[in-house]
Amino acid sequence: QVQLVESGGGLVQPGGSLTLSCAASVNIFSFDNMGWYRQAPGKERELVASIIRVGVEVYADSVKGRFTLSRDGPKNTVYLRMNSLKPEDTAVYYCHAREVRAGVSSMTPYDYWGQGTQVTVSS
Repeated sequence: QVQLVESGGGLVQPGGSLTLSCAASVNIFSFDNMGWYRQAPGKERELVASIIRVGVEVYADSVKGRFTLSRDGPKNTVYLRMNSLKPEDTAVYYCHAREVRAGVSSMTPYDYWGQGTQVTVSS
């Protein structure tokens, strides 16, 4: 069974930095994509950043140039380095992974989620 365990959240001042970690219980390169979503109070969950199997990275416009994804294969871990944090980055951050399996006549996506880690940006 796939498990994703996040760590690294916390309280940081505006302009500060944090690095989130997501450790998977399986080989991270078995996923078709892997990354981070976030959900602020009263808002829908939104994509922050994701990396596709071939290595293409996708970032939300609001974090481009400030957040960076990276992977450590031997540790089965994905990181999100967050710089120049703003109060509007405050949210619960969720690690996400998707595996697409081929069936007889279709492809079926399987989504996995971590438990979430709180990031609060405040002075």
